[in-house]
Amino acid sequence: MKRITPPNRVALSLLLLFFQHTLQAEEAVAKTQISDASILLNTINWGGILVSVFVIIAAGLLLRIVNKIVQNMGEVFAERRLMLQKFNAFLRFGVYITTIVVVIFLSFELSREAITIIGGGTAVAIGFATKDLVASLVAGMMIIIDRPFQTGDRVSFDGHYGDITSIGLRSVKLQTLDDSTITIPNNMFLNAVTSCGNYGVLDMQVVIDFHIGLDQNATLASDLVREAAATSRFVYLPKPIVVLVSQVLLDQCVALRLRLKLYVLDTQYEKAMETDVTLRVMDAFVNHGIRPPAILHRDLTNETAVPVNEINLNEGMPV
Repeated sequence: MKRITPPNRVALSLLLLFFQHTLQAEEAVAKTQISDASILLNTINWGGILVSVFVIIAAGLLLRIVNKIVQNMGEVFAERRLMLQKFNAFLRFGVYITTIVVVIFLSFELSREAITIIGGGTAVAIGFATKDLVASLVAGMMIIIDRPFQTGDRVSFDGHYGDITSIGLRSVKLQTLDDSTITIPNNMFLNAVTSCGNYGVLDMQVVIDFHIGLDQNATLASDLVREAAATSRFVYLPKPIVVLVSQVLLDQCVALRLRLKLYVLDTQYEKAMETDVTLRVMDAFVNHGIRPPAILHRDLTNETAVPVNEINLNEGMPV
């Protein structure tokens, strides 16, 4: 029988020792995993989870009721509409944060060991998975604090134009003028330019352009535009009405541009005022012989011009 030499004995002993430590380490890891799992299971308060469901439902119902009340009061007290919407936004944030805190304390019994476990790898994994959500939450708080716009403001953002209807923890809802609701994540506002038309007040400046021929009476046309704006029922008269006249190149011909700057008394009447003023100006131009700048309407080098009453304003061509 072959004898085991001393060097072989040493190697065999080291190998057996290695396997023994490996088995002990695996047993320790298994015990640790079982212990961690048991700690996590013990932290869950199953009765509190049931109560948390009712808390979440109650919070949702509360927000719906308050939102309905704010909408009704905003219709009755139009001058206080923006203030009521701001109050609703702050209340919504408060309810969200309070509900989250209450649900956590009702559903979990957090001991020091449980906090240590949750604060380890699990928290890191959740952080990577929800980084966009966390960024939106932080951005929502920054919007509330910094206030680049407020609920009820009319803003322009990334090609979208409309009213801010709500500022939530995750996103901002914007109601466009064609009655579409746009949902924008809060973190998009941190690195983008947002244009706010009224910033917390009801009135807002509106710009309307009119064009007339270079050979027309610009002074008379400017007075007609100013008079049409001042007589509109949607204009906010405490603020000035300004008409700026300049020469512009329009469809390969030189024209006079009359840029009207006025304020609408409420942002929700912006397009109604623009339509009303435009119709008034067009009627005044026809009545006073102020003609458009298109060469198709008349030949400036020829004294034979198309009469005003033979111009089809809808088509922009002689009848």
